[in-house]
Amino acid sequence: MLDIVAGRGQRDCDTVHRRSFLQVGTLALGGLNLADLLAARARAASAGQPVKKTSVVLLFLTGGPSQIETFDPKMSAPAEFRSVTGSVASNLTGVSLGGTFTRLAPLADKMAFVRSFTHETANHTKAVEQVVRGGNPIDRAGMGAIAAHLRGAGHPRTGMPTHVYLSAEEVDRQFNKERLRLLAASGAGGLGGAYGPVEIQGEGEFNRNMILRISNRRLDDRLALRKSLDQLHRRVEGNGLLQGLDQFQQQAVDLVMGKSRAAFDLSQESPRLLRRYDTSHIMTGITKSRPSTLGKQLLLARRLCEAGCGFVTIHNPGWDMHGGDTQLNMPHGMETLGRAVDHAVSAFLEDVDRRGLSDRILLIVTGEFGRTPKVKDNGGRDHWPRLSTLAFAGGGLQMGQVVGASSGRAEEPRTDPVTLDNLFATVLQVLFDLPALRSHTGLPRNIASLIERSQPIAQLI
Repeated sequence: MLDIVAGRGQRDCDTVHRRSFLQVGTLALGGLNLADLLAARARAASAGQPVKKTSVVLLFLTGGPSQIETFDPKMSAPAEFRSVTGSVASNLTGVSLGGTFTRLAPLADKMAFVRSFTHETANHTKAVEQVVRGGNPIDRAGMGAIAAHLRGAGHPRTGMPTHVYLSAEEVDRQFNKERLRLLAASGAGGLGGAYGPVEIQGEGEFNRNMILRISNRRLDDRLALRKSLDQLHRRVEGNGLLQGLDQFQQQAVDLVMGKSRAAFDLSQESPRLLRRYDTSHIMTGITKSRPSTLGKQLLLARRLCEAGCGFVTIHNPGWDMHGGDTQLNMPHGMETLGRAVDHAVSAFLEDVDRRGLSDRILLIVTGEFGRTPKVKDNGGRDHWPRLSTLAFAGGGLQMGQVVGASSGRAEEPRTDPVTLDNLFATVLQVLFDLPALRSHTGLPRNIASLIERSQPIAQLI
């Protein structure tokens, strides 16, 4: 089921008339009418906007995942610098991953692991902003918001929002703090609220009660709205309420009650595929525990991309593994959060490959920074931005490789440092025809300047 949280809406279907119906069908995004946004997107497309039929899924491991226990285990280093979870050999010659990634290891040829991703910010809030914004403070907008600004806030055919944010159930105070931090960094800033992310949050059984947050105001009775929309859908087909709507009003209605809404319904997938993605057997949390919903988040991300979403951010919290009484350490954290990533990402890679979507969807796995090379006595690691976790899969990029190399103790890049600018330029490379984008007459000057000075990761192109 899908709950649509809107600033306006009719609760009593018996009193719905044409004007009320149009209000439901043209929900406001950031103060702009959805139908108007779709029309603007279509005008941009007709003007030759150089948009590729591709999408980006950003799996953001908030808290800062260890570069060592993920994709650079350093098993030849002194004991206190090695991966505490050991390592597992991948299907790439000479390349090992952290010991919890047993499902990903045989799929390493479908990924590219960057072992030289670096920046200088060790503060959580500032580092999240730096990474999510690609190091470029363009109107304080995240990469997804900039992509929506260039592509349009909604898909012209399906009405699917371009920019979506998927977050997990708020069962842990620290997890919620990380969620809000990432959500704020992903916003549209000065570009305008229309380009900020539509947040979808799982509560309890993820595919049974999902919230599409279209505005900051929240209806008290979501069940009444759901019932009204279901009844309304039956009535409009029989009463001709759709007659006379223009193309973009029709698309806005489709988003609320039809084509795009179906993308959120995970029950349309086969039981076998749902079982493959399912991570509910893995419990995650710090002060409280809950079944991991990461598998369902990634499955939903794939469905949204198929329906025309351009940029999906997935919040996966808990990676601030300092150790101690109030935070996870590396062994416990990787056994829970690491296992969930291994299970869910491997399912995603197999799924998109089977569907022929590998070139159309780019998956990015990263966080705000890495962890200190030397493990502490309590099994934790502290903040370390000089070397951070970064991996890619798909998007038409060159997979099956390691980009760059780290120093012997995973302290800093030894070769081919990859910067925040490189990350952002790589995202643009996947989503747009860059030569055409550079010459586009309607391109804002600050974005044009960014594109000119930024270079994608060369080994991936």
